[in-house]
Amino acid sequence: MPVKDLPGGAVGDNGSGTRAAHEGIQRRQSARESAARTYARALPIVPVRARGLTIEGADGRRYLDCLSGAGALALGHNHPVVLEAIRKVLDSGAPLNVLDLATPVRDAFITELFHTLPPGLADRARVRFCGPAGSDAVETACALVRAATGRTGIVTFTGACHGSTTGPLDAPAGAHEQVVRLPYPRDYRCPFGVGGARGADLAARWTESLLDDPGPGLPLPAGMIVEPVQSEGGVIPAPDAWLRRMRQLTADRSVPLIADEIHTGVGRTGAFWAVEHSGVTPDVMVLSQAIGGSLPLAVVVYRDDLDAWEPGAHAGTFRGNQLAMAAGTATLAHVRENRLAERAATLGARMLGRLQELARELPCVGDVRGRGLMIGVELVDPEAEPGVGRAPGHAGDGEAESTVTPDSVRRPHPVAPELAAAVQRECLRRGLIVGLGGRHAGVVRLLPPLTITDEQAAAVLDRLAEAVRAAARCREATRQQRRTRE
Repeated sequence: MPVKDLPGGAVGDNGSGTRAAHEGIQRRQSARESAARTYARALPIVPVRARGLTIEGADGRRYLDCLSGAGALALGHNHPVVLEAIRKVLDSGAPLNVLDLATPVRDAFITELFHTLPPGLADRARVRFCGPAGSDAVETACALVRAATGRTGIVTFTGACHGSTTGPLDAPAGAHEQVVRLPYPRDYRCPFGVGGARGADLAARWTESLLDDPGPGLPLPAGMIVEPVQSEGGVIPAPDAWLRRMRQLTADRSVPLIADEIHTGVGRTGAFWAVEHSGVTPDVMVLSQAIGGSLPLAVVVYRDDLDAWEPGAHAGTFRGNQLAMAAGTATLAHVRENRLAERAATLGARMLGRLQELARELPCVGDVRGRGLMIGVELVDPEAEPGVGRAPGHAGDGEAESTVTPDSVRRPHPVAPELAAAVQRECLRRGLIVGLGGRHAGVVRLLPPLTITDEQAAAVLDRLAEAVRAAARCREATRQQRRTRE
């Protein structure tokens, strides 16, 4: 029986039987699965049905899902075009795993993908299917540029998250596979204490200096990898001018630029690919998450002159997942044909505006940022001593360079991870699922599907605002009790 569109919001339990089933499943998971579980700890729900933005748990409660499979569900849960594409492959009798053999399903996916690629890349692109996770794609991209350039080093940036394996970007720097992390421009909590265009310029100068100065022991790297918006790092968009400068620096030195679009691709940021905001054409793009239409799929797209692979190099058993390719084709086409990236830009700007009003109301909301439907709300402790960085609305944006000094900058308060976790719990009580991110897990992340309606977006913001207020009140009450005892 097809799942009907579920209304958003929490409803009561459907009796002791459903509660018992819900609790039993969770107990067995806790007893039998790894201690590495993350989402299951923070979000104690047992999903049994879903459609669009909504999820229904085994206990009968319903939720608005702004986690979206960590961004993998561009069209939300069980979108009809995705389900139809999967059913068509299943009903056709086509093989489900074909390694790297050519098939009509594979050909259709690559054709649709090429329709969406940034100008300058589609005309001379090659595609490499690899293991099904984003981490696999990152490892493949690093292996690609190392093979093409004959060099080993990789440049990445502070706060970046390029996967969770022990692959080339997680290994410590060594003589053969050196990984160097350089400053990523942050307006809020700028590492140079200035933020804005001046902070981004200092970050770019640092990168240029290190690339051109052999003194620190950094030979010319095999590649540079950058997220156009750091997602797990706390939803931090790269300034467009800085990203263009990284493109110029790498092009001038024949260093391939790798754009990690695992979280940002397929319309999420208000452009089909986030690099399009800056007009940058990378040499390599790393794609996963939404690219498989909710099913596991990872792809590396790169300029043809980098294609130095030997047959069988960096292979993977599940690089021929036909169901994921069919679901991905349907998703890419639906986002493109229905202009959902433009929709994400418009709605995301409105949502950011509402959340900035909340930041003006509540001192515990330190910063609101994002791009399109990729939004972060950083929670802080306004009673704690300010730390290093720059708070918004102060020196650094359009001011004369001479006025930007450490003494003229108001420093942001420390991040409040306990408050962020409390907000996440309060959201869940109100029927809203959100994720956390940032270096101290102090940023509430919203990643709703691109199909979210205006009405649903308003409900999400209302519930989030209520949750932040409730968590702030609870924290203040606890502090008052502590002061009374003292």
